Amino acid sequence: MLTYLYLMISFILFSCLYAPYGNSSSLSFAESQAPEASIHHQKNEASALETITVTAQKQEQNLLEVPLAITLLNREQIDTAYAANVEQLQSLVPSLSFRKGNTTRNSALTLRGIGTISFSIAAEPSVSTVVDGVVLGRSGQAFSGLYDIERIEVLRGPQGTLFGKNASAGVVNILTREPDDEFTASITTSYFQQDEYRVNARLSGPLSDSLSGSLSLLRAGFDGHLNNVYTRERADGYNHLGARAVLRYQDDKHRRELKFIFEYFDADDTCCTDIEGLPSGFNTGSEAAPDSRGIVDGVADIDLGQRKIDHDFTTKTLDKTSALSFHFQQDYAKHHFHAISAYRRWENTEIREGDFSSTGGKTAQPVDFSSVFYQMHDIGPQQWQQFSQEFRLSSVNHDPDNNGNSYQLGAFFWYQDVDRNFTRFASCQNDKGQNQDILQQNPNLTCLATEIVDARADMDSKFINYALYGGGEYLLRENLPLLYGLRFGHDKISYHHKRVNNDPWGRAGVGVQGRSSDTRLSGETRDNKLSIKLGARYRLSGSSQIYGHWSQGYKGPGFNVYYNMKPTETGVIDAEQSDAFELGFKYNNNHLLLTSALFYSRFTGFQANNFDCSTGVCITRLTNAGDVSTRGIEADFFWQAGDNLEFYGGVSLVQARIDKFNCPLGQACSARSGLEVPFSPDRKYSIAANYYLATEGVQIKINTSYSYTDEQYAELPDNEGIFAPASLLPSYGLWNAAIEFSFADDKYRLSLIGKNLADNSYTNTYSGSGFRYKIPRNADRYFGLSLQVNFE
Repeated sequence: MLTYLYLMISFILFSCLYAPYGNSSSLSFAESQAPEASIHHQKNEASALETITVTAQKQEQNLLEVPLAITLLNREQIDTAYAANVEQLQSLVPSLSFRKGNTTRNSALTLRGIGTISFSIAAEPSVSTVVDGVVLGRSGQAFSGLYDIERIEVLRGPQGTLFGKNASAGVVNILTREPDDEFTASITTSYFQQDEYRVNARLSGPLSDSLSGSLSLLRAGFDGHLNNVYTRERADGYNHLGARAVLRYQDDKHRRELKFIFEYFDADDTCCTDIEGLPSGFNTGSEAAPDSRGIVDGVADIDLGQRKIDHDFTTKTLDKTSALSFHFQQDYAKHHFHAISAYRRWENTEIREGDFSSTGGKTAQPVDFSSVFYQMHDIGPQQWQQFSQEFRLSSVNHDPDNNGNSYQLGAFFWYQDVDRNFTRFASCQNDKGQNQDILQQNPNLTCLATEIVDARADMDSKFINYALYGGGEYLLRENLPLLYGLRFGHDKISYHHKRVNNDPWGRAGVGVQGRSSDTRLSGETRDNKLSIKLGARYRLSGSSQIYGHWSQGYKGPGFNVYYNMKPTETGVIDAEQSDAFELGFKYNNNHLLLTSALFYSRFTGFQANNFDCSTGVCITRLTNAGDVSTRGIEADFFWQAGDNLEFYGGVSLVQARIDKFNCPLGQACSARSGLEVPFSPDRKYSIAANYYLATEGVQIKINTSYSYTDEQYAELPDNEGIFAPASLLPSYGLWNAAIEFSFADDKYRLSLIGKNLADNSYTNTYSGSGFRYKIPRNADRYFGLSLQVNFE
């Protein structure tokens, strides 16, 4: 066993320090600094590395003592990345991938190749997103604005016995900044090419001996990096306004703390616009036609240089979030008690160009999909409201290696109410006789591309989830604590769906069901689940330890509730369950900090968008697609290479594969065993370096980073087990750099920023239809300036 561990450690060290693999994020010395410390510092790594703390297990702990695979992004790393959103930040985390949807509502995160990509309002994500201890109903609520962030902890593997809420694949734990003990104020302004700007102001400090507070404000805007040749306007930009206020009361005499957090965020984005990366036939001869040969010898010739669209309808996403949470903490002689009550309201409106052209619906002839093109425009507002309550009791002792046992008990309740309506306006369609009976009954009636029909679906869903959970460590003998966890959870989900065709004659259109297909559907399901975690950790020496554990993951059942839902789709989507095995190693000395993990997870009842051709038209719908597994190796490191030079990085080598495929009822399917799970790059790594230089009156910090993401498929294979060539996203690498100057004892910080210096264009999402892709902002080289002014 020790020989095996030695070989594993040697391989990781070689990969991280000598091969072109490197980081994620992970760990930076800056985590141990004071929040507003000067960038010029002398480091004592022997003590500094040992004080890196995380709250992954709901209590402050030394990172090296936490028996979990965690990637940490601290405030310095987040600020240095100059990222406007999670999409731009995810390249720093090896096991994390991001899939950008039509709106933030259906964008999704995947960990170790596992995540849920769905349009349904009655399904949960596999990767939970938590902000200041509050679980979000949809990860997209946290995707837009990155400001006032203290750190982000990415926990891989099932986390239900720690967080109470369902989390079958992992958790992205976001923590915002606390009020400062002394008065501080700052304003940071950034400007990038193409008129992108961000302004962030923060005021923080004591209001009395026991009361402190902070207020952070954000204003950011960007017209976009795509050009609409039809409207002569830019697209894929954003307009953000945010505010976060924290009020904290500390009663040291009674060892008590109360904290209120209020958040407001308003986003008006021309997102998420699809470009035509392969020829669609819609915009032939247009300035926005792609420079592509299409599919050549089974390979997609994607026009990654495409930055033009030809749309007569502007795709937009409107987001508005209001959130309030109350945190109460009481310390006793041997226990900590913590309660969190939270309410969040999220309004999301999707406005979508669905025909991706300016030619659709312009010809007064029947739609034929070859020369007479259709119009399709969608508008879908929705409102999410959630309330959560959590109680947690934990032991004071956090060092079972020497002083005994530690444990945590919790009770969790979560309620979410979703209301959504969706209206589609589209050209009348009769190419397969959809409206033949109506036309025969009305001889003067026609069905042409210029005749727009519409239908509206009103949908709602309700989630109730409660859980009792606990876990901890039991000291079996010196340096050998046993790990245990247990969670009992109950889920109840219900929905209603009503779709009405609004055309006076009830005609069908492209993507619009005729009146004979109007719906009035409803359903309800519930489930109970007991999840277990067992393991152990062992301290090999004062600077290293190993751990291993088996844990069960669970994500509750759901329904595939979406606009064009049919009466045949009312069946329950069973719960997604997983068994995860992980073996980890953590090591630190005066100059090197290393964390690594080997893992294997198997998911049964994997919830995914799956091909179904049962109606004669191949579409994707959310189903229990089958069983999948993911296995691999991960590592994060921090290396103090000199007094003023540090490297940090990480690597993720993952194989996420289909083990068993559930063929749609009535379909003939080939075996898919061994084929890849979508959005699971086999290799992802990043490496970054900071160099500090002090001159008289000026302190300088130079940062550079490189990240690489392997090629990956963006959707499941079809019923024949064949991946669409268009769905293969090419590999890409990103090289960023920044130089920061600090003046007047860090009162002023001026940064020069370069993004994607190699100008390596890429796409991170294939949206379907054989030609649609999303090109992110960071797919182009651009430069910027940032100025921070600190007041005391």
